[in-house]
Amino acid sequence: MTGPYGVGVGWRPEIAGFVAGLPGLRFVEVVAETVNPAGPLSDGLAELCERGVTVVPHGVKLSLGGAEPVDRARLAHLAGVAAAVNAPLVSEHIAFVRAGGLEAGHLLPLPRSREAVAAVVANVRRAQAELPVPLALEPIAALFDWPDDELDEADFLTEILDATGALLLLDLANVHANARNRGGDPRALLDRLPLDRVAYVHVAGGAEQGGFYHDTHTDPVPVEVLDLVGELCARRRPPALLLERDGHYPPAAELRGELDALAAASGYPVVT
Repeated sequence: MTGPYGVGVGWRPEIAGFVAGLPGLRFVEVVAETVNPAGPLSDGLAELCERGVTVVPHGVKLSLGGAEPVDRARLAHLAGVAAAVNAPLVSEHIAFVRAGGLEAGHLLPLPRSREAVAAVVANVRRAQAELPVPLALEPIAALFDWPDDELDEADFLTEILDATGALLLLDLANVHANARNRGGDPRALLDRLPLDRVAYVHVAGGAEQGGFYHDTHTDPVPVEVLDLVGELCARRRPPALLLERDGHYPPAAELRGELDALAAASGYPVVT
């Protein structure tokens, strides 16, 4: 995305009224699978588009990391949503969600192997050939590493981005979760990622449970993730940062507080 767009928020029907009331908002993200590209947009999304707010479709079911070719119907849906909201780009995950016709219902991590790189690259290229706009790829949070990893996270992501020319959707909540659960220094990872390829950034909350940190999207953003926002922006400030919230929505004052904290950490203007 060209920009900067500053601070945005994930659009969800449950908080559509809150989002509509943010006076400085220039950017939202919508889960692509919740939009019917053949029908009229929901009132909330349509109003944002009419206001000139940029809407980015975020896919969750393409399974770009699967060994099977990406499903053409799902790809056509994502392309249709991009056209319906006049999006400048779309985003999806470096993950797989199905195999052998079975749906996992979750974003599952890939082994960081050269075979996995080849599978992702093949599917990303298939997707790029059908999409009307650029594609940004999001690495996911995972609780474990596969035993046959051949690459570390930075090399794995860089090889995929270099081979495809795709953009990076950097989720700092995932970076924090992976560092807590799988080890490693999140700041050292930021030093090695191609930050010039970052299209935008996700920020979300999580919680400790059973000895693991879970990226829940239903809890407040922890200070450690806001600190990573500052670390990232000190290296290279991205065009946009987006607050994700997918349930247990707090009162409007708390949501405004989280958006203001994100603005303060990034140096972008408040949108509230």
